[in-house]
Amino acid sequence: MKTKVLSLVAMFFLGAITIFAQSKTEEFKVNGKCEMCQNRIQTAALSIDGVKTANWDVDSKMLKVTFDKKVDIHKVHKAIADVGHDTKMHKATDETYANLPGCCKYDRDAMGKHEKEDGHKH
Repeated sequence: MKTKVLSLVAMFFLGAITIFAQSKTEEFKVNGKCEMCQNRIQTAALSIDGVKTANWDVDSKMLKVTFDKKVDIHKVHKAIADVGHDTKMHKATDETYANLPGCCKYDRDAMGKHEKEDGHKH
């Protein structure tokens, strides 16, 4: 009986390690201002199949995302831009940004010059 229990526990830990090893975590800046932005940004990131966690910090403006290695990080950035928030890879359209609630309108020029000039077309 002890052997079966130990085998099950070992299999559980081995499975957990395997799942963890197939994940990747990245952190990047996302423009926003408040808890409403936080909800919108995290929901957009989590809408991408394979994204496991998304946590945006209101103060630092940094989004920490954990996802399957098969996920294209550009899709995460694009989903966030599609709901009105600029990242260094994708910029929200002017129309989408204009439709954000007033409290969510961040300074679009706040992104550093080196982040805007990253070679991507926005």
